[in-house]
Amino acid sequence: MSSASSPGQPASFPNRRLLWLVAIGFFMQTLDATIVNTALPSMALSLGESPLRMQAVVIAYALTMAMIIPCSGWLADRFGTRRVFLGAIVLFTAGSAACAAAGNLHQLAAARVVQGAGGALLLPVGRLAVLRHFPRAQFLEAMSFVAIPGLVGPLLGPTLGGWIVQTLSWHWIFLINLPVGVVGAIATVYLMPDGRVATVGRFDLGGYFLLATGMVTISLAFDAMSGLALQQTTVVLLLVVGLAALSAYWLHALRDPAPLFSPTLFATQSFRVGLLGNLFARIGSGAMPYLIPLLLQVALGYSPLQAGMMMLPVAISAMAVKSVATRLITWLGYRRVLVGNTLLLGALIASFALTTAEQPLVVRLLQLALFGTVNSLQFTAMNTVTLKDLHGGGESSGNSMLSMVQMLSMSLGVTAAAALLATFEQWLGSGAAHTLDTFRGAFFGIGVLTMASTWVFWQLAPDHDPPRHDADRSTEVS
Repeated sequence: MSSASSPGQPASFPNRRLLWLVAIGFFMQTLDATIVNTALPSMALSLGESPLRMQAVVIAYALTMAMIIPCSGWLADRFGTRRVFLGAIVLFTAGSAACAAAGNLHQLAAARVVQGAGGALLLPVGRLAVLRHFPRAQFLEAMSFVAIPGLVGPLLGPTLGGWIVQTLSWHWIFLINLPVGVVGAIATVYLMPDGRVATVGRFDLGGYFLLATGMVTISLAFDAMSGLALQQTTVVLLLVVGLAALSAYWLHALRDPAPLFSPTLFATQSFRVGLLGNLFARIGSGAMPYLIPLLLQVALGYSPLQAGMMMLPVAISAMAVKSVATRLITWLGYRRVLVGNTLLLGALIASFALTTAEQPLVVRLLQLALFGTVNSLQFTAMNTVTLKDLHGGGESSGNSMLSMVQMLSMSLGVTAAAALLATFEQWLGSGAAHTLDTFRGAFFGIGVLTMASTWVFWQLAPDHDPPRHDADRSTEVS
């Protein structure tokens, strides 16, 4: 801690370089979570797949992140932040190279698993290094600096992905990570503190296995429904195994003295409601970055670059609303904001079912900007209400669990969207004349699903407490 500057003073240069290192890692992770969506139709054409069957590329990345995040803190304590952060960059870079070299969808999905394993560690371990290396008085300022790339990444991702695909090829959306990864790895060796803990408690391997099994099998079951690749008995079997694994984890956590996630977290009503709300409401939010670029390119004939630029209003409006979100929540209270905003979010998602080829461009842009505004307010309110009443040791564990649920929900959102596309395509037919109607059905279904999640937030007790600013330490997925 000797290298840290005194409270109230600007961070010293070495500390500032550490922030830049963590910020670049966060940028790589958030950029890659969004840059792929615009490239999916081009990938499908290159790999001989249907554009509506490319969800595995997104799901593999998000689901892997959801699985790895719970063990990130223990790994950093056991092996040190420098080693784990370096390993994360190496994994992410190697996965990026493997993605670019993939010759079919299965190879690409497998490479995305490797990439997701690295991406899952970049932010939690980097954030832990900042927490340990900066005084508490500087932590909020430091994390605000690190969080900026997390907002810029989704802003640039779709447009940059569209430009790269149109100018070069889809392979380059992964190849651009290689020089950044090499520089990041070298910088980690010199700038990242070791941060190892002398005495590390045991890792709840049994609980982790049960939790990971539950997440993976349930996600695979829903993905199988969308791909129509497995028999109904296999899908049912996967669902039963997944639900049994989650139930077994709960029973395991009740008797284990040091579980991965303690059941006592759920004694806090706001955490309990907020976590369930994040899981279900984020399904709609997770589906939209997948559905919108596909709609624009496959159904409306936009180029990859045009589709990417159309996502700019979503990102810009999402950033703009952050400045007023806290005041709005303070004024109305979490319950009113989340109940009303969730209904509005679902209605806006369903409104995309009204899309026509003749729709004026200005109307489409306003629709996208309004969605970005409402979606961003939803994220802010859900994240803060989930963590605001946790104290002591519960803050770290609750934050990790929230991050895991966010990535899982993103995976389920893409899975649900792909399942609806497959269902409506089967009902309506796969011809070009029915493509727009297929998307309309998917948007309407996702919108109704989002509105149905309002009942979760209805369980919140009415309150007007101002949101705690330290809740912004959670990972937001836009």
